[in-house]
Amino acid sequence: MCCTGLRYLLQGLSFSAKYYSKHNPPQTMCPYSKIGPKKCHILDCSKSPCTHRTAPPGSILPCRFFSCKEGTKVPSKRKQNTSVVTSDLLHKNLLKSEQKNWNNISPTYKAMTKRIQEKLEELHNMYTLNSGSPRMKFGENVYFEENGCIFLAKADDGEESAEILFSVEDLGFSDAFIQRIRISPDQRYMAISLKNENSEEATCIIMKLGNLPVVEKVIPSVFSFEWAANDVLYYTTQKNLKCQNVFMTTFTYQKYTKLVYTEQDARFFVDLYCTKDRRFLTINSSSKTTSEVWLVDCRHPFESPSLVQARTTGVIYHIEHRKDQLYILTTYGDPAEYKAILTDNYIDRINLDTYCTSYRNLASSGKENWQLVYALEKKTKLVDFEMFSDDCIMFLKNAGHLYLNVISFVSHSVQSIKLPPWACEFELESHPEHNTSTCYFQLSSPIHPPKRFAYSFKENNLIEQAVQEVPIITNCHTTRLLAKSKDETLVPITVFHNKNSKELHRRPLLVHVYGAYGIDLNMSFKEEKLMLIEEGWILAYCHVRGGGEQGLSWHRDGCQHNKRKGLQDLRACITLLHQLGFSQPNHTALAAASAGGVLAGALCNSAPALIRAMVLQAPFVDVLNTMMKTHLPLTIEEQEEWGNPLEDEKCMKYIKSYCPYQNIKPQCYPSVFITAYENDERIPLTGILQYVQKLRKAALDHASRTSKKGNWIPNIILDVQASGSHCDSSWEHSLNE
Repeated sequence: MCCTGLRYLLQGLSFSAKYYSKHNPPQTMCPYSKIGPKKCHILDCSKSPCTHRTAPPGSILPCRFFSCKEGTKVPSKRKQNTSVVTSDLLHKNLLKSEQKNWNNISPTYKAMTKRIQEKLEELHNMYTLNSGSPRMKFGENVYFEENGCIFLAKADDGEESAEILFSVEDLGFSDAFIQRIRISPDQRYMAISLKNENSEEATCIIMKLGNLPVVEKVIPSVFSFEWAANDVLYYTTQKNLKCQNVFMTTFTYQKYTKLVYTEQDARFFVDLYCTKDRRFLTINSSSKTTSEVWLVDCRHPFESPSLVQARTTGVIYHIEHRKDQLYILTTYGDPAEYKAILTDNYIDRINLDTYCTSYRNLASSGKENWQLVYALEKKTKLVDFEMFSDDCIMFLKNAGHLYLNVISFVSHSVQSIKLPPWACEFELESHPEHNTSTCYFQLSSPIHPPKRFAYSFKENNLIEQAVQEVPIITNCHTTRLLAKSKDETLVPITVFHNKNSKELHRRPLLVHVYGAYGIDLNMSFKEEKLMLIEEGWILAYCHVRGGGEQGLSWHRDGCQHNKRKGLQDLRACITLLHQLGFSQPNHTALAAASAGGVLAGALCNSAPALIRAMVLQAPFVDVLNTMMKTHLPLTIEEQEEWGNPLEDEKCMKYIKSYCPYQNIKPQCYPSVFITAYENDERIPLTGILQYVQKLRKAALDHASRTSKKGNWIPNIILDVQASGSHCDSSWEHSLNE
């Protein structure tokens, strides 16, 4: 299963069960690293963005979800046409101006760029060679992907005798990468989604396997897909970043395709997932705060789906199945955090909440029969979980540390294992067979490449896999801090620095922030982070409110009318770092991507003296104007994160109080470097162009008004990438970036 999918699901941003990330529409369709990712993966990579998968080392930063595509055509009027022409002309002129500015200034950094590129290539080659692609085992067969090819090998024969089932280049898709793979239960068919970095939409190719694999069908604009039976495939279609239709198609006897489900509410996004035992295919429809599940019986795939529980505002739930019983992960009940629930029969079951209760015979799957059973410690976050025939694996986060909980359905016991202290991220590997005796996963951190571990259910112990592994970095120190925000809330910070570094207050500091959609700050391995540590930098990750590091309440405390709390958290974190001797303001840089640009840009306006530089990737910097444009296909569902300024005047004033674009003023700003993408469908490029122009003018106005000797004028640079989409570039393009 894909850890990113359920990870974002558990953070309350989606409704997907485990194979893709729907913290918003296909936002995690891009789980690839900005620096040093492997480009293709046999596991599900829809995440992403994301995501984010099994996501590769250094998976991408979480995505912003607005589209610059128009979803609805407005009736033509002369006045509107004039406005459109004027807007297009302004956009072209701004873009041309910024491209000229970039061409003039980029040669200044040529020598530095060359040195950094050589070092990153060295690190990338080192860690890529030591990290094999994931393997999927089906009975005697093993499937894996390498270099755009899908291979089949016998488990006992080794991979030397593997045969090629599929090649991206042979089918004329040389510019695409493999995003997701699903093998039919009888292994006669294989469904593959291909995507290139310049588009959000993927193409699904169905291969009929055999002595000579052939293409059976090609389906455009597909997001998620699952096999309900040997020759029955369900899939969702994507248009303007939305998935609202589910289709069923068959491949033997009477071949046909029909529409199975349509979602009418624009706030909801639909995806598919098969329960681990393949008993049910689930049709999952969810907004940011509410969800609904329909079940397709895989023994009778042509029958109409059955509703589990009608959507209830504020309640998210997800379905698993084991031995004729439904296991439900839900936010239902007080407090509104995730809990695990069982319906039907007598059994003890683990609940992820702050109290416990008992089960008795449950006759229905409706929420009136959902009951809690067991509790975990307060502020313990369930990050991901995997269901097996006799056990359930849970990955937990508490006070910045990762834990593995193993729940035995046989002995009704729970074993808790604290994972290595250096670990910040984990990645579950694919386990297609639910009766497997071993669970495999990888641990990593921003500076530690992924290391493989295995948990044996039979031996009841954790095993570190040493084959072809890169040694864990030993000369780096990891510190976990708590900063007191304006309202006394304690905000976690994770800090990395070289143990041999002296005079830390003189060292450069790179601060990372996100704080939106209930998504944890990305702390997976990236080569550039390791390079910075080796060169004496300090790295700090501020887990501010709005993110998901401490559960759903942590997100609620930093969204809509609480968004400024995330800004207060960030300011408190940077201030504490400086007070403790980690660098100083004139050696501090702030990095953010996508929706993280809101807090970074807001800090740049409200406390510019705290930092010397800011680096933004595809940033969301004009919240107010974007949320006022309902023709953007994702604006309506985004209201659950930012509010609705069109109908709520208080909301409009509140957004205006922190929106980066709205609060630019003449003052001494830090230097700013922004990367944007011409093909970004989520962040309108025009908004970024206007932000850069306004910011540069404000900085120059301030400098002209305070023309004292030695007055510092910041560099404000925008690099518009012609290729790539929202936080989703290939290794080659991300290296150049």
